[in-house]
Amino acid sequence: MALDTLRSFITGSGAEGHFHSLPALAEQGFPNISRLPVSIRIVLESVLRNCDGRKVTEEDVKNLANWNAPSPGSYEVPFTVGRVVLQDFTGVPLVVDLAAMRNAAADAGADPALVEPLVPVDLVIDHSVQVDFAGSQQALNRNLQIEFIRNKERYQFLKWGQQAFDTFSVVPPGIGIVHQVNLEYLAKGVLENEGTHYFDTLVGTDSHTTMINGLGVVGWGVGGIEAEAGMLGQPVTFLVPEVVGVYLHGKLNEGVTATDLTLRITEILRAHGVVGKFVEFYGPGAEALSLPDRATIANMAPEYGATMGFFPVDEESIAYLRGTGRPEEVCDTVENYFKAQEMWGIPDKGDIDYTDDLSLDLSTIVPAVSGPKRPQDRIDVPKLGVKFEELFTATTAAGGFGRSSDSRATTIDINMPEPAGVAIGSLLDNPTPGAERDKAEMTNNRPAPEEVDASEAFEPIDTQLKHGSVLIAAITSCTNTSNPSVMLAAGLVAKKANELGLKIAPYVKTSLGPGSRVVTDYLNKTGFQPELDKLGFQTVGYGCTTCIGNSGPLHPAIEEGIAKGDLVCASVLSGNRNFEARVHGSIRANFLMSPPLVVAYALAGRVDLDLTNDPIGTDKNGDHVYLKDIWPSIDDLKAVIDSALVPEVFNTLYSNLDTANQNWVEIESDTGDIYSWQDDSTYIQNPPFFDGFSRTPATEAVDIVNARPLGIFADSVTTDHISPAGSIVPSSPAGQYLLAHGVEKASFNSFGSRRGNDRVMTRGTFANVRIKNLMCDGTEGGYTQYFGPSDVPAPDKEIAALGDGKPAFIYDAAQAYKADGTDLIVIGGEDYGMGSSRDWAAKGTRLLGVSAVITKSFERIHRSNLIGMGVLPLNFKDKADYDKIVKLADATFSITGLAGPLKPAQDATLVVTPASGDTFEIPLIVRIDTPAEADYYLNGGILPYVLNQILDNAKS
Repeated sequence: MALDTLRSFITGSGAEGHFHSLPALAEQGFPNISRLPVSIRIVLESVLRNCDGRKVTEEDVKNLANWNAPSPGSYEVPFTVGRVVLQDFTGVPLVVDLAAMRNAAADAGADPALVEPLVPVDLVIDHSVQVDFAGSQQALNRNLQIEFIRNKERYQFLKWGQQAFDTFSVVPPGIGIVHQVNLEYLAKGVLENEGTHYFDTLVGTDSHTTMINGLGVVGWGVGGIEAEAGMLGQPVTFLVPEVVGVYLHGKLNEGVTATDLTLRITEILRAHGVVGKFVEFYGPGAEALSLPDRATIANMAPEYGATMGFFPVDEESIAYLRGTGRPEEVCDTVENYFKAQEMWGIPDKGDIDYTDDLSLDLSTIVPAVSGPKRPQDRIDVPKLGVKFEELFTATTAAGGFGRSSDSRATTIDINMPEPAGVAIGSLLDNPTPGAERDKAEMTNNRPAPEEVDASEAFEPIDTQLKHGSVLIAAITSCTNTSNPSVMLAAGLVAKKANELGLKIAPYVKTSLGPGSRVVTDYLNKTGFQPELDKLGFQTVGYGCTTCIGNSGPLHPAIEEGIAKGDLVCASVLSGNRNFEARVHGSIRANFLMSPPLVVAYALAGRVDLDLTNDPIGTDKNGDHVYLKDIWPSIDDLKAVIDSALVPEVFNTLYSNLDTANQNWVEIESDTGDIYSWQDDSTYIQNPPFFDGFSRTPATEAVDIVNARPLGIFADSVTTDHISPAGSIVPSSPAGQYLLAHGVEKASFNSFGSRRGNDRVMTRGTFANVRIKNLMCDGTEGGYTQYFGPSDVPAPDKEIAALGDGKPAFIYDAAQAYKADGTDLIVIGGEDYGMGSSRDWAAKGTRLLGVSAVITKSFERIHRSNLIGMGVLPLNFKDKADYDKIVKLADATFSITGLAGPLKPAQDATLVVTPASGDTFEIPLIVRIDTPAEADYYLNGGILPYVLNQILDNAKS
């Protein structure tokens, strides 16, 4: 290319290293580069370095180098990432797809080994552990043991992938959560290839990949579909973003945590509107934050809607790298590289041009929680009791629980043979191994009661449940467990509570899921782990637990009590997600908060109080104890915080990961380039994404004619609502499929564990127990109405009742429409697809036969994933038009104006034909935002597109 930017700098070893210099680029006609947001400059370096005239052109470099803050434009940015990070729930189907692609390559007469990740890929197994046991010193080992029994087949498959792909590595179970492992171990700050150094950048198949932004690493969550393309050499293409600067100043007051700050930022930015935008934090307040505090804020970027929540690199970043055991040479290389790029330090006011510039005084932050259904709904701690009272009688449309005021005083007496968290009776009576063939193994490994806890002989417990009772209190991995200040604060609260003789009610299921083994190390060194143990917060596992719904079973007596009283009970957790039915299907109110507040609300046993003024319990003398009596001071934290970042601990715990878990060592797997699919497997199946694969894909789009709606939804439908997640109900289509294939209910496991089997996952799409399809007014769950002539049975059950006006399972109706040859669409409201980057929300949509999704607005990742699966996303040009069709469940819909070459953001028309009434038209916008997305859609999705590219390159 004409631009000459290759320069040299001195690495940490004292050697000369090469890099593509942004200051050199600035001298060649782009003088404003130094005023670009730091995050934009990091992306610009990738575009510059990868400019080859084909996938990335010189025009792409010039576009981004001339980024215009007030109006960035509408061009696409081809971003080639340095690496990819996966977690196992999303990673297993991704490796399944790669394995299927190898089969397809072989079927096309090519060498299957051509399908190989071109950038380093790390998969951290962290999403499979469930809190079956809690409140016990045996909980960690038992949960891990059950995890391996449940997931044996999945882990065998991942071990195959580890040997089959040269650039693919696996971090075994029991090490930590993906984001914390990324922060503590995987991230390098600066990468190097053949002597050229460049910024550490990545995408991950978890929306909270953004946690790494706290370390100054550009990265965000994508669906597995996009990640696959990135792994196989395709740029991650996105529309040039606006960048919102957030100027932080002032200082946090005593008693206020990084969690409180994060919840306030989430509230502010969600209200401001940052979907699809970069957010960059700067100013003296940002500079004063510790790296873990920055990571806590960055983690919740999906909750405030941003693509990233970015902090630039400074001395604190290098101190963190050094403190977590990175070699001195690496630390010096990172510092020297950022200085050579003239990007060292946190900018101050006026240094950078931002599209929007917000300001937040840290001294205004107060202790808070968020909930009960969305992370942006922040509530000051003193107001939670009043807010709960308001929500209790508020309508569900207003975010409330729709209960009568007369039922507020309901109390239910329950009797439990053991505390809520000690899973003896329920789990041993109903073991949940991974597959039916492992049932005998599970039986043999089933712990005897005396192995569970030294105090297994429990006195029967008589207690009461009522509205507002806290049933789950979880210090759970993700947002906060990477942060020593809040974890140690939780330990201090536990210590003071124990000294005063406070106890947690037996109906509260308590658990601690540290983000990595390092957390356990410093909690033990400070003596806080025994204090947490004494209250019932024993470690239950190292992985993503309660926050993603792996909270495990509630005590049967509690489940019965909830049902009997139709109770609105609560969970309190230090995670980042609290969408309906996510934490546990029986718990309706879920509140996010800091780890020390989790301990405090667990002690109180309820959320309908003012925790700052009402007593949370009584001490051993019978006197009231208040929050101020157990809350740690700044001096308390300062006395212990230095124990957290000890390089030797990180080096020890992250060495020899392949042998760190003996259970993993003992897993046996297949070998070879092509996976040996098992027809009888209910976990891993060759997916149908390459069925009908064509070497000559379509070049023009076609109109969609006379489609029926499979679902019509209101605002804020999340990927948790769409994607299969949580437990599998026996009477559901997925449950019926498993029963028909010889899997007993006790062996169902979860949808997350079966993401490698499209037969299960398609049947679970749109099947969340709380989803509300407006086509079935007053009904919750995965139901729709069928309008059509078919009397053909679905593959697994008779559907003769379809069409009689009664709600039908969405899967059954989809199969009937397929038999009819009828196309399908989905209609949604605002923020459709918000939440986690669940690729099965898009995969399942496509496999149900949905060709298009029409909404008021999309969340970024889900829109992209729909295109990646060949599903067309569209928006109403006028959002008010949604109201014209929201009640037309029995109408047919055609989408015209598509036929011909497909252009980004082109117009289309929705032709609506009601069952009774005149046909009318509604203008739409096609949400294909880039030419690359048009290519993906016309190829039938990213996977066929990439395979065609691989086969074309093999020929040339």
